[in-house]
Amino acid sequence: MSNIPLNQDLADFISQSPTPFHATATLRNRLIDAGYKALDERADWQLVTGGKYLVTRNESSLIAFQMGGKDSLQRGIRLVGAHTDSPCLKVKPQPELNQQGLWQLGVEVYGGALLAPWFDRDLSLAGRVSFRNTDGRIASKLIDFKRPIAVIPNLAIHLNRGVNEGQPINAQTDLPPILAHSLDPARDLRSLLSDHLRRQHPDCGEVAILDYELSFYDTQPPATIGLDDDFFSSARLDNLLSCHAGLTALLDSDETQACLLVCTDHEEIGSSSCCGADGPFLEDVLSRLIPDAAQRVRVLQRSLLVSADNAHAVHPNFAAKHDENHGPKLNAGPVIKINSNQRYATSSETSAFFRELCAAAKVPVQSFVVRSDMACGSTIGPITASRLGVRTVDIGVPTLAMHSIRELAGSRDPGYLAEVLRHFYNCENLI
Repeated sequence: MSNIPLNQDLADFISQSPTPFHATATLRNRLIDAGYKALDERADWQLVTGGKYLVTRNESSLIAFQMGGKDSLQRGIRLVGAHTDSPCLKVKPQPELNQQGLWQLGVEVYGGALLAPWFDRDLSLAGRVSFRNTDGRIASKLIDFKRPIAVIPNLAIHLNRGVNEGQPINAQTDLPPILAHSLDPARDLRSLLSDHLRRQHPDCGEVAILDYELSFYDTQPPATIGLDDDFFSSARLDNLLSCHAGLTALLDSDETQACLLVCTDHEEIGSSSCCGADGPFLEDVLSRLIPDAAQRVRVLQRSLLVSADNAHAVHPNFAAKHDENHGPKLNAGPVIKINSNQRYATSSETSAFFRELCAAAKVPVQSFVVRSDMACGSTIGPITASRLGVRTVDIGVPTLAMHSIRELAGSRDPGYLAEVLRHFYNCENLI
């Protein structure tokens, strides 16, 4: 299959989504353009057979669902889950630093980030700002500087001879980005945000910035690379790639089945929030989708969740970090993730179903088990399975440099994942 149009669309999606807020807005806009109706959690919902709906929470998590045909709910819901957040550097509440004639911002590390790749990158700043508008009410807007405005320079090797011997990075003192020369009077981040907000949203007028949630991000755009265009390189592949694949599959589905896409925030820090997978967001939506509790249990026991989150591809320079029989390769299809201690929620039953689904979609499939002497990561899969009691399979596209500022996937794998998820959304019978 040709992935050029799909990968360009994925590149556009990632570029439009520097933060979970922007990712949710991008998902929302694309769904509305496709005929989905936006719902408000504070209002009554009037859901109809064949209807297509979406709802957001905290502007950083989204659930989209289609009702399908008559009695389709009774056959079970096809759920795909992913997450909108990625490891990054977030700006502190009072971040201004004036050091050696340079203006910097203090940052906090969000999630399990690889820190070394953040040095010597052209960085920009994006997120959500909250402010008091001209009529005295508190409002929020998304903001994105888009252009490179910051950098974290490395210390020259002449002054740090041991750097190539694995010296640690101090998150407090080594990471504050440089944005400008210090000026008198001192620069103020809130004033900078206010000025930029007026330029980006002229309708706001004069505003007083009250607070913000801002993240630095790399401005280098996604790219298909390699001598034969074998690889796709980008920031935030974990896990915007899965969000995009789920969205693509949902929009390409035949709309006959009851289908749901859930993309939640805060997975990288444990999912425990009002809009995370360990919060009530999905349960709240399902309780309004199926108000009767007994019926909801019956439906969920006929349903299945595909938890889509990137998998660790075997690195040619570090192959010993994988179990020798479980080293997923780039461009060899999605990976079924298995862990006896339930760090992944896959069972033999759900794994068998996904293998059959891949065969029907003519998509190759792989499996991953972490080395027995290494700790295993986790996903929203076990969290959602334990909260809902829904059968779950954990899968994902194999990726190198996971949690780096720039990650690497195979250029064919996004198409493989979107195709098998489309088959999942269209399949008549679940296990």
